[in-house]
Amino acid sequence: MRATTIHAPGDIRVEDVPDPTLTAPTDAIVRVVRGCICGSDLWPYRGENDITAGDTIGHECIGVVEEVGAEVTRFRAGDFVVVPFDHCDNTCAHCRAGAHSACVNMSMTTSGQAEYARVGQADGSLVATERTEDEDELASLLALSDVMPTGWHAAVSAGVQQGGSAVVVGDGAVGLCGVLAASAMGAEKVIVMSRHEPRQAIAREFGATHVVAERGREGSAAVKEITDGVGADAVLECVGTDQAMGTAFSVARPGSTVGFVGVPHGVELPVQRMFSKNVGLRGGIAPVRRYLPELLDLVQSGRIAPGRVFDATMDLVDSPEGYRAMDERRAIKVMLRP
Repeated sequence: MRATTIHAPGDIRVEDVPDPTLTAPTDAIVRVVRGCICGSDLWPYRGENDITAGDTIGHECIGVVEEVGAEVTRFRAGDFVVVPFDHCDNTCAHCRAGAHSACVNMSMTTSGQAEYARVGQADGSLVATERTEDEDELASLLALSDVMPTGWHAAVSAGVQQGGSAVVVGDGAVGLCGVLAASAMGAEKVIVMSRHEPRQAIAREFGATHVVAERGREGSAAVKEITDGVGADAVLECVGTDQAMGTAFSVARPGSTVGFVGVPHGVELPVQRMFSKNVGLRGGIAPVRRYLPELLDLVQSGRIAPGRVFDATMDLVDSPEGYRAMDERRAIKVMLRP
């Protein structure tokens, strides 16, 4: 099959690689209809993560089931499915507690930017829906494989409440989905920290009531002013850098929680502030399967349209350009057509 591979920082290629095969009776093979590039894919692209040259890359996709293992009973060839990037059996003790991303049988999609992907624990992971040819609907369904549940997880972890205030640190696709989540959960003030006008526009479309372009102390002061000197009731950290985490804690009111979903790189927690202000920290890898049924209902009812975060669509063969566009911030999130 044709697949996106990574060979070194900045070296993305589209090559022929072996088709994925069933390796366990609980597996399924999915023919990818749409895949995409994730902001977290930029960490290895920029040389921040270790790379094994020639590995496939990409963990977000939707598609059609091609083949299932002998123990898969809920799906069959021809089913159109959303593929959570983190696979789970949906039955273990951790899944039952809502921590699907720590399932004892967890695996992850490794060839979402390709023609086919293998899904572990297919019965527990996959969620079927009606096939559509509408590009906007496909985009929103694709967003449910990772980026929207990740933004939702930030909001849940931060404890966003009806009528409260929420600050979103980060204006990438996850941050924008965090804005959408906070708005859908009923936050009265949704403040996004963003310096980029196209992203600000989408944030407002998703329900942001305020935009703060300042950084550092000026940004914190702006948030304090918007929140009447109190600080935010909930903070969503959607970047993963030390600066972003520091900003998140600086705008959090005493007794609140920072929900973090940005993959941490070089983060040092302000433990003294956390202690003295009683500010908590929750989050991590999004348990996508936990949220997927609810989010699918919200998409199908028209209440949310997270596919708006895709501002560029390319053929799979052009995925190297997709990486460049996202790295240079010419695109927020790139959808790929195999």
